Amino acid sequence: MAPLSERMRPTKLEELAGQQHLVGKGSILRTAIENEAIPSMIFWGPPGSGKTTIANIIAHTLNAPFYQLSAISSGVKDVREVIEKAKQETKAILFIDEIHRFNKGQQDALLGAVEKGIITLIGATTENPSFEVISALLSRCQVYVLKTLDESDLIYLLQNAMQKDEVIKQYKIELKEISALINISGGDARKLLNLFELVVTSSNKKEIVITDELVMNVAQKRIALYDKQGEQHYDIISAFIKSLRGSDPNAAVYWLARMIEGGEDVKFIARRMLILASEDIGNANPNALLLANATFDAVNKIGWPESQLILSQCAIYLASSPKSNAATTAIGAASSAVKQYGDLSVPLHIRNAPTRLMKDLDYGKGYKYSHSYEGNFEEQEYLPKEIEGMKFFEPGNNTREEELRKFLKSRWKDKYGY
Repeated sequence: MAPLSERMRPTKLEELAGQQHLVGKGSILRTAIENEAIPSMIFWGPPGSGKTTIANIIAHTLNAPFYQLSAISSGVKDVREVIEKAKQETKAILFIDEIHRFNKGQQDALLGAVEKGIITLIGATTENPSFEVISALLSRCQVYVLKTLDESDLIYLLQNAMQKDEVIKQYKIELKEISALINISGGDARKLLNLFELVVTSSNKKEIVITDELVMNVAQKRIALYDKQGEQHYDIISAFIKSLRGSDPNAAVYWLARMIEGGEDVKFIARRMLILASEDIGNANPNALLLANATFDAVNKIGWPESQLILSQCAIYLASSPKSNAATTAIGAASSAVKQYGDLSVPLHIRNAPTRLMKDLDYGKGYKYSHSYEGNFEEQEYLPKEIEGMKFFEPGNNTREEELRKFLKSRWKDKYGY
């Protein structure tokens, strides 16, 4: 027998929980469906938010040939087979789940069929399509963002299952407490309904009172409650970053574990550490950026659960590294100068002079090629005249950048006040 989440999958837009900004009356997607003029599209949203369901509803509503592939198990051969079948049909829809897992070659195989209208592509992804879908394919699709289901949506799903599912209707159920169901599901309708069914059917009684304690006991282990889309998502990543910045590896691995247990996106965690390596460590320890970048690459190859080992190693290294925000403040100060002074002219002596005309206009005249001088340095002005001598970079108070300070002072003497 199919799980409850599959048995309760809606076949009409009116039955869908949430996503009213997309499928509510007068919405752009609903209007397109009603007019039977849907474009190729990408659904971007968290797990269990309705991406597959909406795709099925579209196919059912339009009575269109519907093909479904999973990017995890399908390749170019499977895509081409579907396209050949679609050529013999009208308005065929190809739904590709987790389309972000298709590589460039696999996505390229879709381009011609999408452009010619042989298929209407519906892709589903939990990842930002701007990063994971090739630009040529993305430009041929509308992107619709799905929101995580809120508590009222999840309660509706539970009540709907209690009223309509033939298996669940056999039980007399009282929803006394639902916090555990709501929090463990994390806005994922599939996870919610399947956990609810497990709680109900694992009981030997026909009358069941749903409590948080009962749910947690059935779930077998106490899960660290974590809402990947809500306030806690931002609070915990903030605590994690502040712990790294504050050089506390113990707090850092705790908050990392909270995110891991909560099912946070591994790329999101690795991406934030990569940013911190430059923002808060920078040239105090240039190796931090190398390790963070290697971590980002590695977790993309490894996946869960082994990625937690790589994330932990990197987090401990970053937390234990000397800190500097000098690079961050330098680019901030330079950006402020750009906004304040506008589009200042490049000094003639450091302009490029690829043509005779440019040379006749003194482009590059007087430029001193650093390697032609002792110590590979000769003082000259590189900034526009209006901001000559303006200092943007102030080395941090750490061993590495104190060495940079000494080097810069040996070159620029008192010009920049190093």
